[in-house]
Amino acid sequence: QVQLVESGGGLVQAGGSLRLSCAASGRTLSTYSLGWFRQAPGKERECVASIRWSAGSTYYSDSVKGRFTISRDNAQNTVYLRMNSLKPEDTAVYYCAADPQVRVETKTPRYWGQGTQVTVSS
Repeated sequence: QVQLVESGGGLVQAGGSLRLSCAASGRTLSTYSLGWFRQAPGKERECVASIRWSAGSTYYSDSVKGRFTISRDNAQNTVYLRMNSLKPEDTAVYYCAADPQVRVETKTPRYWGQGTQVTVSS
C-alpha cells in the first residue's frame, strides 16, 4: 500500500502562489500515476493535474493550465503542485491521489491523502 501525506495548504491572497507537497511511502512508484484533485463546496471533484512517475508525462485541467505545475522528486518520493496566479475560485480542499496503473485523471485512484485546505482571498 501507499501512504500519502499532503502539506503546504493555507490562506493566500489572489495573485499569490502556493506549493503543495505530497510525500508517498510504502513502495516504489515506478508504474504509478499520481495527481492532485480538488473539491469545493457545491462543485464536482476535479483532477487538476497528474504525472506518470517514470516518464514524467503530465496532465492539466483546462481550469489550471498555465498556472499550476506538477512535478516529482524521485529521491524523496514526493510530488509537488506549484500554484501560481491563484484565484478565489481555486479555493478548495486539495487531495493527493495515486494509482498503481491507471492515470488518475481517467479513473478514481486507489490511494488518497487526507486533504489540505487552500483558501484564496480577494
